[in-house]
Amino acid sequence: MKKADIIIVGGGVMGSSTAFALRKNGFEGNILVFEKDPTYEYSSTSRSAGGFRQLYSTSINIQLSRFSLEVYKNFTEDMAIDGDKAEIDFKQRGYLFLATDRMIAAYEKQLKLQNSLGVPSEILSTSDLLNIIPELETGDLAGGLFCKEDGYLDPYSVMQAYRKNAQHLEVDYVTAEVSTLLTEGRKMRGVQLIDGSIYTAPVVINCAGAWGAALSGEIGLPLPVVPLKRQMYVFDSTKRLEKMLPLTIDPTGVYFRHEMDRVVAGFSDDVTPGIDFNWKRSSFDHLWPILAHRIPNFENLKLESGWAGLYDHNTVDQNAIIGEHPQMKGYYVALGFSGHGMQQAPGVGLGLAELICKGRYETLDLSPLRVERFAENDLVLEDAIV
Repeated sequence: MKKADIIIVGGGVMGSSTAFALRKNGFEGNILVFEKDPTYEYSSTSRSAGGFRQLYSTSINIQLSRFSLEVYKNFTEDMAIDGDKAEIDFKQRGYLFLATDRMIAAYEKQLKLQNSLGVPSEILSTSDLLNIIPELETGDLAGGLFCKEDGYLDPYSVMQAYRKNAQHLEVDYVTAEVSTLLTEGRKMRGVQLIDGSIYTAPVVINCAGAWGAALSGEIGLPLPVVPLKRQMYVFDSTKRLEKMLPLTIDPTGVYFRHEMDRVVAGFSDDVTPGIDFNWKRSSFDHLWPILAHRIPNFENLKLESGWAGLYDHNTVDQNAIIGEHPQMKGYYVALGFSGHGMQQAPGVGLGLAELICKGRYETLDLSPLRVERFAENDLVLEDAIV
């Protein structure tokens, strides 16, 4: 039986951001991060679409992204170690929600909140849209909601930079799978690994993503989070576009962006919850007509590759669940991001570190995302879900 001061379950972007932030907030105790897959081949972080946006309808999500924007803009230099820069390929090409007539009123409402919180979003006319994507079919559109500060980045590089910086600050990463969380009464005791080894700690942070809710449920603390498969597709079109794409969301929910000289597309289709990494080429048949309608250049394309990853999907309000569990002292969670984890990792990691080290949030008030909001029926109802 080995001892630690803090155990973090999951070494993806959320777990690594939290470990790094704990050190930056002055926590000097022993921090252990358990990550079962050191290659991160099946990590939700590395299989993310990499989108970054501030275009949300709730204050807390906007504030989190606003904070992350400043972090990611300076990430390359700020996270450098001994002169080795942390390149994350942040492309601020914008984030664009295309809108039909019936959608514009909702986007105008979102715009007011976003602008009040400092986000330079704007409603675009159809002619404005053509200035951004000249090939766009606008006949069935009324305009769009756009933020030029947003865009997309390399999720794997962000995660690796957080991990390397945490290790540089003497956070220990252990390649092992946690099988069970251990409790004693209403207090955390530690974790047990698949091989039976036990590590004790008074604080355990569950950052296990799509696998996290199962661990919590096994100790009688269920959370409304399930793993959901999301598929991405990479294709090349015969006729190239005049300009590089922002990350664009079609009114149908299909989204697409550039990846070097290729295009990456996806869609949040309805699937049965579960751990499933099986990528189906045939499911692209649903996306192709939508893509070809929206940008005629995509009528002739070659589907080259793709992948499947997992959302840790919050089934109640599709937003993160963050903080100490009210029924278990020393048990903290950062789960249920529903595809927003990469965008929110800098603020969430810092928030958890402040809560643990100082007993309160200081930089960002993350209390709207608390665990007990479900029992209190004080949900965070976000309209802008992708």
